[in-house]
Amino acid sequence: MRLSLTPVLLVLFEIARLNAQTLGEAERLWKAHEYQSAVKVFDALIAANPKNADYRVRYGQFFFERYDPEEAVKLFSEAIEIDPKNARAHLGLATVLAEQFSGKANESADKALELDPKLHEAHALKARIALEDDDPKKAGEEADAALSVDPADVQAIAVHTAIDLLKDHDSTWTAKLRNRAKGFETVAHFFIINRRYEDGIAYYRKAIAADPELWTAHSELGVNLMRLGQSDEAYKELELAYNKDHSSNAATRNSLKLLDTYKEFKTFKTPTTILVLHSKEAEALRPYFEAEMKRAMAVYEKKYQFKLNRPIQVEVYPNHEDFAVRTMGLPGLGALGVTFNDVVAMDSPSGRKPGEFHWASTLWHELSHVYILTLTNDRVPRWFTEGLAVHEETATTPDWGDRITPDIIAAIRDKKLLPVSEIDRGFVHPKFPAQVIVSYFEAGQMCDYIAEHFGESKLLDMAKEFAKNRPTVDVIREQLKMEPEAFDKAFLAEVEKHTEVTVKNFKEWTAGLGDLNKLARAATPNNDELIAKGRALEFFYPDYVEAGNPYVIVAKACLAKEDKACALDEYAKYSKQSGRDADAIKKYAELLKGQGRLKEAEAALDRLNFVNPLDQDLHEKLGTLYLASNDAALAVREFGALVALHPIDVAGSHYNLAKAYKAQGLGDKAREEALTALEAAPDFRPAQKLLLELSGEGPKN
Repeated sequence: MRLSLTPVLLVLFEIARLNAQTLGEAERLWKAHEYQSAVKVFDALIAANPKNADYRVRYGQFFFERYDPEEAVKLFSEAIEIDPKNARAHLGLATVLAEQFSGKANESADKALELDPKLHEAHALKARIALEDDDPKKAGEEADAALSVDPADVQAIAVHTAIDLLKDHDSTWTAKLRNRAKGFETVAHFFIINRRYEDGIAYYRKAIAADPELWTAHSELGVNLMRLGQSDEAYKELELAYNKDHSSNAATRNSLKLLDTYKEFKTFKTPTTILVLHSKEAEALRPYFEAEMKRAMAVYEKKYQFKLNRPIQVEVYPNHEDFAVRTMGLPGLGALGVTFNDVVAMDSPSGRKPGEFHWASTLWHELSHVYILTLTNDRVPRWFTEGLAVHEETATTPDWGDRITPDIIAAIRDKKLLPVSEIDRGFVHPKFPAQVIVSYFEAGQMCDYIAEHFGESKLLDMAKEFAKNRPTVDVIREQLKMEPEAFDKAFLAEVEKHTEVTVKNFKEWTAGLGDLNKLARAATPNNDELIAKGRALEFFYPDYVEAGNPYVIVAKACLAKEDKACALDEYAKYSKQSGRDADAIKKYAELLKGQGRLKEAEAALDRLNFVNPLDQDLHEKLGTLYLASNDAALAVREFGALVALHPIDVAGSHYNLAKAYKAQGLGDKAREEALTALEAAPDFRPAQKLLLELSGEGPKN
């Protein structure tokens, strides 16, 4: 952090003590890696020259290089406040924002160029941003503008090189990099954000060969080796970067910490899968994750018409911050899962608030990426692979996947959806806070639209064309036989048609939902009023199943009136819309059970296993239902998961598992579990009775 040396006497003392308190001295110390001394000189300079914007600009550049973007932004902003026409202050701000994939980076770069048209670094930065947005034409133009001012601008040359290499073309620009390490590092960056990790790793190696002391390249190489599961070499590179010059880089530091925790995980292998789970929850989660991996892979092999030639590795992190480290530095990520070639990293159900996310749909989403990235050799635009993965979440199981959020409704209302030719930038450089979420929705809806109007197989046809490294506009024209503008018009018309009622009544719904929740919290709520108003809101916005949703409020009002049929209807609608509140779904199952509809009750509860399979009460309820309906194998699964979660009622849980094994005809396992129950509670008579039955000494049931 900056050191505060503002008192005049302290400033004078520092100036006297440090001899030449000049910008040159600060630069010398910076170059010599004497960072704390450099900080003191910079602070003294700024304290003595509070109106000097240039000192703040250079200090901001120092902090940006030393991995403190917040302090850099503060200094650049202070410089702009002192001197609004300081082009390099605007450029510095743009550089930090670009590193954070902010949609405002271009605005700051434009302002810098407005103030100084010959600021070639700003053109090079705009070129980088354009290529990140998958706009090679604009990227090339901006790179040319930079080179017209400075023919040696290494970033502009690197952008031109990356444009060619991303198209799989030989590049004459590569020679112009002249073995400059920072240029190779920039090329590597473009490969990485386009999910071409092996190519990116190769260019980080080139950067290191050109400059063995380019510690940023060592760090990025380590991070990306870790992403591909090459942990040993990753650790060496990260440790080297940390020890030499990169210790204040969060990616380096946190990646090393994460690698150190890998000993706490268990790995389960089959011929086609590698599942990595934390020891504390491995036995409970394993049956559910392995089953879904197997099911998804069977579906995708048939749908995408090929088999993978290597196992898929899925890593499940109970600590969300550990998962965040795995994804650090990548744009446009939904913070639930991420795919690196054939390695998937994702949150565990325990890494989120219960019910907050659907782990199974996340898994299917990421496994779709594995297949499509392999099929296309990573030559696929971001919108298509993300859109197809969103499409797959509900293609097999319609009540999975996320529903339309209020942010998405607002974006549709405000005409903020992007044309298909530009949609990639919504993932990378969002212009408004919810644009990444909106872009996932829009891309998914585009794939839904294509499947509905052109057939599911058309998505595979498009993937095969993208595998040839063809741009979106050409694939749309050739595969859908329409211009991209015509596609946009037809697609948006359908989106608007499907959301017309919600968009039209969104303001009324928003106000009404607040009123409904206020009425529900009243000491003596008017249940008839709650039911009438709640159902009106459901009609306006049927997709809304989050906190305070009308379905659950109306269901509770129905129960207060002792109208179980009414409550069942509401809970059924909530469940069908992918509602995930455990208490609501358990109540729904209880009502179904009360009517003797055991299979429906089982199905309702089993949906919660795809949301939170670490819920002990869920396993007990579902296991009991499966026993009652003579589905012994599933009862074993549920009670086995319960035992793995180390419940308080140890004896009862092992007893129930013993009963399930007995029902399955596995007497030895049943006997073992009954004995375990009795070890926990020697006087537990049901377990004693069951053990006698299993030994042939008691009455047979």
